Amino acid sequence: MALKDRLEDDRSAGDRTSKSTVQHWRQRLLEEINLDELARLTMTQRRARLEKVVGLLVTREGPVLAAGERANLIRRVVDEALGLGVLEPLLADPSVTEIMVNGPDSIFVERAGRVYRLDNGFASEEQLYQTIDRIVAQVNRRVDESSPMVDARLPTGERVNVIVPPLSLVGPILTIRRFPRSYSVEELVGMGSMDPATGMLLAAFVRARLNLVISGGTGTGKTTMLNALSAFVPEHERIITIEDSAELQLRQEHVIPLESRPANIEGKGAITIRDLVRNALRMRPDRIIVGEVRGGETLDMLQAMNTGHDGSLVTVHANSTEDTVHRLQTLASMSDVKLPFEAIRDQIASAVDAVVQLSRGPDGSRRITEVAVVDPARRDASALRPAVRFEFDPIGPDREVRGAFRPMQLPEALLTRLFHAGETVPPVFSTGARGPGGPPVGGGTNGHGPQGGR
Repeated sequence: MALKDRLEDDRSAGDRTSKSTVQHWRQRLLEEINLDELARLTMTQRRARLEKVVGLLVTREGPVLAAGERANLIRRVVDEALGLGVLEPLLADPSVTEIMVNGPDSIFVERAGRVYRLDNGFASEEQLYQTIDRIVAQVNRRVDESSPMVDARLPTGERVNVIVPPLSLVGPILTIRRFPRSYSVEELVGMGSMDPATGMLLAAFVRARLNLVISGGTGTGKTTMLNALSAFVPEHERIITIEDSAELQLRQEHVIPLESRPANIEGKGAITIRDLVRNALRMRPDRIIVGEVRGGETLDMLQAMNTGHDGSLVTVHANSTEDTVHRLQTLASMSDVKLPFEAIRDQIASAVDAVVQLSRGPDGSRRITEVAVVDPARRDASALRPAVRFEFDPIGPDREVRGAFRPMQLPEALLTRLFHAGETVPPVFSTGARGPGGPPVGGGTNGHGPQGGR
C-alpha cells in the first residue's frame, strides 16, 4: 500500500484528469507500455522508450503545445514515471547543494550558500508521497504514522531526511543534501577558503601524521575540507573511513569505507559509529577517518589517536577552536565509560594536534577562520595556540566577506616534530626557527605544493 494511502485513506487527490496534467499522461503511458518488455531494458533505454511513447501520445491526443512546452511535458512525465518527478532536474543541476521540500507547493534550493524558492512544485500531495515512498523503498525503509521520520540515501549518494504528519504540521517534509564534489586544496585556495601558505601547512600536518580535528557549524564545508586534506595521505597506507552516510571520495588504493546502519522497523539491528570505530581498531588501520563524531564514539576515537593511530582525521560541530575542546569533552563523557572531565581533557590534550575551524559568511562563502595547534611541549588543550587566523574586514552594503589570513609562528616543539618527519612549512610560520642540527625549518616546501606527497 502506498504511503499516501497508509496515512490518509479517505483523502481525495482531486480531479486531475485534465489532459494538461502530468498525472493524466502518466496514466495513459501506463496503459500503453508493456511493463515486462520495459523491465528488460537499461535505464537509458527505458527513458528513450518512454519519451518516444509519451511524444506519440501527446501528438495523437494532446493539445497543441509550443516546442518548449511539449518537451517540458514529456520530460516531466518520464521523470515522474522513472525518477523523482520535479526533483530530477534539481538533482541533475550541479549548482544545487540542498533541496528542501516543505509540502507539495513549496520547494527551496540552496545555491552558492544562498536559499532560493522555486516557482514550480509537485502537482499534488499524493505525488509527493509517491516520491517519498520511492526513495525510502530503495533502502528497505517505510514512513507512516508509527514511524514518521526516516533517514535514507539515494543511489547516487545524496542524504535524505523525511518527516511526515503527525510530527510535521505543514505536510510531508523532504530534505535532500547533495553529495559534495571532491575539491583539491588548490581549488579551495582559488575559491578563497584558505591561502596558499595555509594549504601547505595543513598538507605538512597530514603527511607528518598529526591528528586533526575539523570543526564548524552545519554547512560550513567540513566534509569537503576533510576530503581535500585526505589527499595528502600516502598511497601505501591502509585507511579506514567511518561515516553515517558515505560521502568521502578518497583517491588512494587501500581504502576501506564503513557505513553505519540504522535500526530496522522493529528497532533492532542498528550499527553505530561507535561500533564501527571499535571494530576498525581490529582491522590494522594506518589511519582512521571519521566523518563526524557526535556521541560516545568520541572517547574511542581519542583512545585510537593515543594508541598508535597517528594521522587520524575527524570532524565535529563547534563554533570555535576553543568550543571544539569543550565539545569533545562533552561528547566523550556520553560514553558508557564514566571518566572525570579532567581525565577526558588529558585524553584530548594527548590525542589532538591541531584544530581547523571553518565558518560560512553571510555571502555564502566558506573558509578557514582559524587553525589552532597544541604545543607538544606543553600538551595543554585549554591553551590552544593559533597558527592561522582570518581577520575579517567590516561588512559593507554588498554583504561580501573580505579580509586576510594572518599566519603566526608555530611552537618550537611542533616545528621540530615536522622537521623530524621530513616536512617543512612556509617561512611565515617559522621565523628564525631551526631544526636540531639542520637548516632553518620552513626554508622551502620540500618540493611539494599543496598537492605534494600524493
